[in-house]
Amino acid sequence: MRQILLTVLSLYISFSGFAQIHNNPLASRDMEAQKKWVDSVYKSLSLEEKVGQLYMVQVMSNQDQATKNKLVDLIRTHHIGGLIYSLGTPDKQAALNNELQSLSKIPLLVGMDAEWGLSMRLNNTYAFPWNMTLGAINDNNLIEQTGKQIGEHCKRLGVHFNFAPVVDINTNPLNPIIGNRSFGEDRDNVTEKALAFMKGMQGAGVLASAKHFPGHGDTDQDSHKTLPTISFNEKRIDSIELYPYRKLINEGLASVMVAHLKVPSLEPSGFPSSLSKHIVTDILKEKLGFQGLIFTDALDMKGAADFKEAGSIDLAAFKAGNDVMLMSENVAVGISKIVEAYNNGEISEAHLELSVKKILQAKYKVGLNKYEPVGLNNLSTDLNRLKDDILYEELLENAITIVKNKQDLLPFRHLEEKTIAYVKMGDDDGTVFLNELKKYAKVHEIQGETLEDLMAKLQDYNTVVIGLHRSNQNPWKSYQFTSTELTWLYEIAKTHKVVLDVFVKPYALSDLTSIANIESIVVSYQNSKIAQEKSAQIIFGAIASKGTLPVSIGKYFKAGDGIQNNAILRLSYTVPERVGMDSKKLNKIDSLALKAINGKMTPGIQLLVARKGKVIYNKSFGKHTYSGNEPVEFDDIYDVASLTKILATLPLLMELVEKGEVNLNTKLSQILPSYKNSNKANTTLKAMLSHYARLRPWEPFYAHTLDSATKRPSDKYYRKERSEKFNIEVANNLYLRSDYPDSIQKIIRDSDLLSRTQYRYSDFPYFILKKYIENYYDRTLDFLVEEHFYKSLGANYTMYNPYHKISNTKIVPTEIDDYYRFQEVHGYVHDMGAAMQNGIGGHAGIFSNANDVAKIMQMYLQKGFYGGKRYFKSETLDLFNTCYYCDKGNRRGIGFDKPQLGEDGPTCGCVSLNSFGHSGFTGTYAWADPEEEIVYVFLANRTYPSATQNLLLKENIRTDIQRLIYEAIIKE
Repeated sequence: MRQILLTVLSLYISFSGFAQIHNNPLASRDMEAQKKWVDSVYKSLSLEEKVGQLYMVQVMSNQDQATKNKLVDLIRTHHIGGLIYSLGTPDKQAALNNELQSLSKIPLLVGMDAEWGLSMRLNNTYAFPWNMTLGAINDNNLIEQTGKQIGEHCKRLGVHFNFAPVVDINTNPLNPIIGNRSFGEDRDNVTEKALAFMKGMQGAGVLASAKHFPGHGDTDQDSHKTLPTISFNEKRIDSIELYPYRKLINEGLASVMVAHLKVPSLEPSGFPSSLSKHIVTDILKEKLGFQGLIFTDALDMKGAADFKEAGSIDLAAFKAGNDVMLMSENVAVGISKIVEAYNNGEISEAHLELSVKKILQAKYKVGLNKYEPVGLNNLSTDLNRLKDDILYEELLENAITIVKNKQDLLPFRHLEEKTIAYVKMGDDDGTVFLNELKKYAKVHEIQGETLEDLMAKLQDYNTVVIGLHRSNQNPWKSYQFTSTELTWLYEIAKTHKVVLDVFVKPYALSDLTSIANIESIVVSYQNSKIAQEKSAQIIFGAIASKGTLPVSIGKYFKAGDGIQNNAILRLSYTVPERVGMDSKKLNKIDSLALKAINGKMTPGIQLLVARKGKVIYNKSFGKHTYSGNEPVEFDDIYDVASLTKILATLPLLMELVEKGEVNLNTKLSQILPSYKNSNKANTTLKAMLSHYARLRPWEPFYAHTLDSATKRPSDKYYRKERSEKFNIEVANNLYLRSDYPDSIQKIIRDSDLLSRTQYRYSDFPYFILKKYIENYYDRTLDFLVEEHFYKSLGANYTMYNPYHKISNTKIVPTEIDDYYRFQEVHGYVHDMGAAMQNGIGGHAGIFSNANDVAKIMQMYLQKGFYGGKRYFKSETLDLFNTCYYCDKGNRRGIGFDKPQLGEDGPTCGCVSLNSFGHSGFTGTYAWADPEEEIVYVFLANRTYPSATQNLLLKENIRTDIQRLIYEAIIKE
């Protein structure tokens, strides 16, 4: 019985302790130790020191010496209790904070307005999105994580109180001061977001402060300039404005900031809410049962400073029930007034003790009883973490909202049918958005001095993406369309399919008098780099659209509206950790790429790595040539050489297999009558494309056309000017005889077979298949592959013969030819056999950039599906990605190269046997691994200026990089 009673008593004490902690958000787990410390400190303070604890003074780490001296005096002479930081830099703030803390008898309580994180990113962008952006997110776990990571930042910087979250319910679009700072207009959504944010932040050990009590959302006035009026009755305020406070207080909210508002229904005298005993004490403390700290809003704000009561604003605020006087206009006078009132009996000892002990409780709770200075080493690194970047990405992906999507225009499909223009509006930069759009399709920015000029230039386009870009510098920046922009928008929408994307708060759409002609509208909320990137990815369906509007907009859209679209499996772009890769390990690739550049193995390189459908590494190195000044850029294109086999010929053949026109056992005599009586009549496609058909590896066709004496192009075969008889352009001002491709086909058909069946790599199959495919369709290979694949894939940088399609400044040269064409090969295919087919070979001739090659490899990896379109059945990919002669020592699949069977081969030896790819003579390489879902693309021009040495291959640069990729996989 005695043991039972002891157990019950123990449970009761534990429950009572928990209840006290729950009711008193400032109580720590070790309440007895906390109480002892608080009582001890309180007893040691003089009256003036106790009153000093009530003050939190503004500090700027970039302030001048005179201001700093005044601050030092406030700490030493007036014993202020805390500091609130604004402006400056983290390193200066930390150093100054350490200095000021060392001057204080009792450690200072440090606060910050870090509603959306600390302002430490470049270009004045913030660590995390505005609250309005967060309000569009449906997953509140992300909001809690945001609060947690902001709390971690604050704690690292020595900040104990973050004056967040804003719980104002923003039902007034004209509110000049809340707007983006609010989670929205729906009380439940605001409450859920604020609660999640609070839990995350307080879970990180930083105390939250809900603001602006009793509710600043429904006013069109700025409390920095005047005293705004909240003109609703008590019932409305209780049901809307006070709603989130109840929920947060019940869940352990540490503090509340009281606003400077005129609320006639709650305070008929006209007193600001911050000075109203009824609002602060009767409602907040007694009715809502709040026991945490109560801060005034800044007492130097015009809304409060203009209110002159007998005595002092500070005294009136304290009498009303506030615990902390924030940013008083005159701390010394304020302290003297409160001391005088105490001595005159206007303020009781119980009142003063309650407030001061709450402040001391808060100090204990945040660890100031064991104060340690802020560590200055690695501060910037600790405040700019990779996990913060990852969270920012996730937040924007979940927030961006499609609010209109007529005829399912978004995400863009059928790219072959679209000609897309981008028109920028607003006064801020949209370059990131445009460049991201260009990763998916051919998109041109169109500008015009006048509307007529613009409309004339848009005639060649059927789809226009219009971006409204305004400054992301702070949440109060202008967000509206100009009257001219609205006129232009309406006119463009009359004649084109339009996607309107606003990179500002949703209220920008309120200016639209009609949306009838606008097919799709996207709200991206902010104009940050990540917002621009993610919005473009959503437009093309690389990621899903998930957001819903946090506020209503005019007559067209209501809070909660939002169209959710699934992703359609296009490549997206992110950081490695989001797909289980280690970015630090992956960045080791840089050193190998630079080794290749510095070792003169190749002048330049494009490198891309994707995993699980996301590009996680996409960099360029070096220049077009060793002596030139053109750095390699994302949209430069390379001669990919033998990658042509799997980028052009192979997909067209796969189509024909699916159509039932051929199969792997089809013989050459069945598809090309000219082979019926040849020694290759019974050669099957399977054997031929596995390089197991006794075909000769290569034939220097060009050598037959050189003058035997001069070793230069013979006049029998070449002319310097084009004519009907000489119309195959093998190089600049060099034209081959028009009938020579027939001679090439004859040489191949009549060539001897090797003496025995063995693996022997050969280009001949692709000369043969080019002939068959072009005969079948009666169209050239370049036309076929572009129409069947490249246009719909959005592979707009992939082409044959780029020299007459794009500027040479975007084409990387391949060689200074001193054996055939005797000139720099630039924009013309490097492979001689392909050049002699007018640049269009089945084995070579394609030019591309790494991003486009990755799209095609990703389509293969996804078993024939990409961008909402199925190109092949999955079984077709399996058919071609099979090693049929592995038991004979031949590693090859059908067209695809496969991993080595022994020690040496085309890969690092660390890829799965199910992986596949190809390499190219110019230094190119593309590989896909279905098991690890990895695509790796390496483009180079190692043949420049001469192809005679292949240091890139000898030094294993491409496969060593591949090994680094696999080493970067995070093991679970």
